[in-house]
Amino acid sequence: MSLLTLITFFPLLGVAVILFLPRESKEAARTVAAAATAIPLILATMLWVQFDSTTSAYQFVERLPWIASLGVEYHVGIDGLSMPLVWLTSLLLFLAVFASWKIETGVKGYMMLLCLLEVGINGVFCSLDLFQFYVFWEIMLLPMYFLIGIWGGKRREYAAIKFFLYTLAGSVLMLLGVVALYLAASPMTATPFSIPELSGMIASGALDGSNLPNGGVLFGWPFLKWIFVFFFIGFAIKVPVVPFHTWLPDAHVEAPTAISVVLAGILLKLGTYGILRFNIGMFPNTAPEFATIGAALGLIGIIYGACVAMAQTDFKRLVAYSSVSHMGYVLLGAAAFTTAGMNGAAMQMFTHGTSSALLFLIVGVAYDRAHHREIEGFGGLGSIAPVYLGITTIGMFAALGLPGMSGFVSEALTLFGAWQVYPVMTSLAVLGIVITAAFILWALQRVFLGPLNEKYTKENFADLSGRELFTMVPLAFLCILFGVMPSILLDVLGPTVDRLVALVGLA
Repeated sequence: MSLLTLITFFPLLGVAVILFLPRESKEAARTVAAAATAIPLILATMLWVQFDSTTSAYQFVERLPWIASLGVEYHVGIDGLSMPLVWLTSLLLFLAVFASWKIETGVKGYMMLLCLLEVGINGVFCSLDLFQFYVFWEIMLLPMYFLIGIWGGKRREYAAIKFFLYTLAGSVLMLLGVVALYLAASPMTATPFSIPELSGMIASGALDGSNLPNGGVLFGWPFLKWIFVFFFIGFAIKVPVVPFHTWLPDAHVEAPTAISVVLAGILLKLGTYGILRFNIGMFPNTAPEFATIGAALGLIGIIYGACVAMAQTDFKRLVAYSSVSHMGYVLLGAAAFTTAGMNGAAMQMFTHGTSSALLFLIVGVAYDRAHHREIEGFGGLGSIAPVYLGITTIGMFAALGLPGMSGFVSEALTLFGAWQVYPVMTSLAVLGIVITAAFILWALQRVFLGPLNEKYTKENFADLSGRELFTMVPLAFLCILFGVMPSILLDVLGPTVDRLVALVGLA
């Protein structure tokens, strides 16, 4: 059994053990969930150490027959694009268990769903079979729906249903694309769902849908263009790309803190991962036709997300809209098809995962103590919670892209790479950085600096506890580490990014 299989499915053992625990055994359920997510983190760390960063080939591959009649396989493997995301998923789900330690209602169900969510997310990143990829994509949807809908805030049902409907709409379009690819590829190969094989056939021109009725042409568009659009919309909803973004602020505001951490830290990256893996990696001949549209959507997300974040009075909603802005850089860099741009896009997926997760933990601390998230309702908290102020400063500076922090490296690479192709749009995107710095520093000032709000004292607004530090310090450390030593991540990403750039260049 490969490391990838163990990492992906080990949390299911935690689900099984928690299932048979007595309902009143809350502490036992938490402990089992912590163990069930700790083992994948250890294994994922071993994976990173053993990973060969000199090749773009898939590694730790395991391939077994599954549904032979359809050519479906259990096929897993990772490359430089997916490996850091598998590690980040394992880290954030482990920390999410401890961030959820104060959950008192339905603890068994909550911890089981958290473990199942990890299975779905890591399954997506590891899958090299398109049918299997889609199964894990759908597995991931259900736990998140229930975690928001049952344990969320006052409008949890609305937020959960909105999240579900948006994601389901994207999933339906993806399913149409998967079925169409199967119909086109099945006469040519015994494994019509193999992602590496499909990618090779499409890139070489062997698979173009010409064997389908009407040559695969529909309303004047060729087969591959339709499939590209179906996949892109499905992934764009998950990113989320404007105008598909409206589910995100509601989901974040109503979700429990730990679920917001997972949602911003890793779930949004499934969309950008899909764009890089499928829209660019599988359709290199079609992607350049939509590059300018992709760059424009990225620019809109950067500016719009930053401007709307500036207008927020709710601390959590501010961080949610900042994610819309930051994910726009990924789209802009990817659409440039340059080495610097795509390295920046791939790195931004990871660095935003650490900084956004940290910011949502920070907001959760404020809410736990003050029972509200109104920015104007705080003030001067740094004087009574200096450790909290220090951790917050790291998270916010990483998010605004301060030199020496991880966000600076990824955004700089994105802008350098995009400038070579889209100088005007890149110049406008710089405004997003200025606006982001403005709303983050303004929020920091209003919450932590100035005179202390008379409602708060050291007794009713304590500094960070040991458990809270345990969840925040690793993320704060990563925000600094990848800012000072970005080569740790870029060396892993490099060969895979070079392969994607070469694919589009040869198209």
